[in-house]
Formats: sequence, C-alpha cells, structure tokens
Amino acid sequence: MPARAIWEGTIGFGLVQIPVGLYSAESRDELNFDLLDRRDMSPVGYQRYNRETGEPVDWDDIVKGYAVKKGEYVILENEDFKRANVKATQTVDIVQFTDADAIDPTYFEKPYYLVPGKRGAKPYVLLREALRKSGKVGIARVVIRTRESLAAVMVKGDALVLELLRYAHELHPLEDYDLPTGKDAPKVSAPELRMAERLIDEMTAEFKPEEFKDTYRDELLAFIKRKWKGEEVEEVDVEAEAPATNVVDMMALLKKSLQRGGKAGAEEADKQKNKPKRTAARNPRPAKAKKAAATNRKKTAKRAKTARRKAA
Repeated sequence: MPARAIWEGTIGFGLVQIPVGLYSAESRDELNFDLLDRRDMSPVGYQRYNRETGEPVDWDDIVKGYAVKKGEYVILENEDFKRANVKATQTVDIVQFTDADAIDPTYFEKPYYLVPGKRGAKPYVLLREALRKSGKVGIARVVIRTRESLAAVMVKGDALVLELLRYAHELHPLEDYDLPTGKDAPKVSAPELRMAERLIDEMTAEFKPEEFKDTYRDELLAFIKRKWKGEEVEEVDVEAEAPATNVVDMMALLKKSLQRGGKAGAEEADKQKNKPKRTAARNPRPAKAKKAAATNRKKTAKRAKTARRKAA
C-alpha cells in the first residue's frame, strides 16, 4: 500500500458513514527529461521568485491568495479550505445508484482506492457486497484539495474504487468534429463488412491487462543508451515509416490481414506437429518390450512346471 492517504474522510449513503482513506490507484511510469539550454547544456529551471523584487521565494513563505480586486487578495491557509464546508471536504457523498454499464467510458478520469479506516471494515464490506450483488455503482460528490468532483464508487475484487468522473461540460460534443455520418458517410459493402467481422472474430481474445507493456518506453531507453555510448544511430525517414492513411482497396487489405493471421496459425501448428513426443522418447520400442515380457513369463511358468514334476 502507498505510504500515506492523500485524503481521509467517510463514505456516506443514507445514514451510513464509512471511515476511509483515499489512496492513488495508479503509478505513472514516465521518463523524466530535464530542460537544457542548447548553447551550453545548462539546466533550465523553474524558479519561484518575487515579481516585484526578482528575489527567489522559499516554499515556507508562499501562501495562496484570491484576488478580490486588482492588487487586493484574501489569504487562504490550508485549514480555510475545510472551514468553507467541512462535510464536503471529508465525505464521499453518494447521492444515487445506477447501473454499472450506464456510464460512458469517456467520463472516467482517474481511479483511487478507498481503504477502510478504524471501525470501518464491516460497513465497508456491507457496501461492497451490496454493490457487487446489485450490479450498481454509487454516484457521488467529493472534494479533493480545492475542487469538487463527480465520482463513481465501484467494486474491484475486495476493494471499493473511487473513479473520478469528468463533468458533461468538460467533454466536447461530437457535433464539433467532422465525423462520417448520415448521407456523407462512405458506403460499406456487405462483403467488406463480413470480412471485417471475420477479422474481428479471429483477433478476439480474453483481455489480460498484465500482458501489455510499454514497449515504446523500452525502445526509447535503448535508443538513449546507444546515443550515450556514441554508437551510430540509423537515419530513418520518419514520414516514410509512418502508417499509410490513403486506404484505397479495403477488401484487399482485409484479405491480406486474414492471410497473415492464417499464416501465423499454420506456423504454430507446424511447430506443434514437429515437436518431439516425450512418451516416444521415454519408451522408443514398446512393442518389443511387451514381447520380451511375455517370453519371460512363459519361461518362468515352464521352469515352475518342471520343478513340480521332479518333486513328485
């Protein structure tokens, strides 16, 4: 679990209050680059300075101020943000429940884990299992830092997840974009559609997020290391390497895609066909072995019969 909660409060629905801590559910694995002056490779910094005097300012001397008029500010300390509305800053206030699949994915913004606090385990489990059984999610309001957000309280395994949602006005309407719709949309033939559906079927697989990695990051790091070692870097025409966008013959592209998929399947089948069989390697001559065992049994029986006659 991350070292500390970024927010502590309660989940409230009806009269139920569940003490929880809010923990980040993501860990951004991004490469950090310093800004440099090309002329002498000196770092270009982000400096906090007093605009009147030009002198640098320490973090301890920085406060937040809201301009009520030009040159006049109301200073706000950290506690002031809570004093404005204590309940809003300390509660995930569930205002309704809705079907889990009713939320458009474009509204999802950022996930957090809700972890039960002291004496919060039982009501936490109660809400979690009720949401799981009903297939619902809670729609809530929550204030984090200085902003009220819309959020969805959802179930993931044994955890409750708080997924911050975008407001409707933060998403551009589709009408703002030049999309192929109505009479202006290109016509798609029935054979093209069937071929595309077949390609989708062949490429369908169970989604396993852990199997996907940021391969570009690894390739970029390898490129950086080659430059650092002074190795020759191959010149590449970036525009020539870019995917072609002038699609002419859709059917030809679909057929080629299906053939590639079929070829890959055939190669895998050949590998399995040519793979040596372990059972044959352990017992290369099973028929001869069975015959030898039968001969030994007959000899043993014959010797026993001869011994009985002598004894008689």
